[in-house]
Amino acid sequence: QTISIAKAGITTVLNSRTAVLAAANPPSGRYDDLKTAQDNIDLQTTILSRFDLIFIVKDIRMYDQDKVIASHIIKVHASAQAASNDSRTPKEENWLKRYIQYCRTECHPRLSEAACVKLQSDYVDIRRGMRQQANETGESAAIPITVRQLEAIIRLSEALAKMKLSHVATEGDVAEALRLFKVSTMDAARSGINQHINISPEMAQAENQIKRRLGIGN
Repeated sequence: QTISIAKAGITTVLNSRTAVLAAANPPSGRYDDLKTAQDNIDLQTTILSRFDLIFIVKDIRMYDQDKVIASHIIKVHASAQAASNDSRTPKEENWLKRYIQYCRTECHPRLSEAACVKLQSDYVDIRRGMRQQANETGESAAIPITVRQLEAIIRLSEALAKMKLSHVATEGDVAEALRLFKVSTMDAARSGINQHINISPEMAQAENQIKRRLGIGN
């Protein structure tokens, strides 16, 4: 892909040669379910729209889940010394590297005609739904659904086809890409309960008083 830059009177186009995986904490240090996604994420929409997938990860206190995570962390530290002593590269790791390299060099899939029709229809439906939500709540989505998101779904579809060593991205690849997009970015855009409630000035004042007395999550 390419990135267009216009800064200090200099306009140029740069090649992007890497993927970016970023993580960030909410401004208050913890995700607040009483706030909208825009208040929790607190980033400009111009930045958010550049990411293909956006996941909201919450630290939910659950005994079984906490036990599994604790067990995994302990095992990682317990086996760290053994892993450092064994410097040999596993065969599985070499195989995975060769597989990824082969996918990159040999497979350049493109959307089939049927996949294009499905993607166009679903994108229009998503835009219509977000517009309807904005009209009902009076607020725009924290994460705008623009042509950049359409390009993101296309990249996901082609990547799924590339994993299968296919030269054509089918309707199934588009459907899976849309599923990933909906459970990540779309859920993030719709998160928060304030967007479904019309808060009066009295309710807002009461909410501020409660927040002063109770910590997030209590």
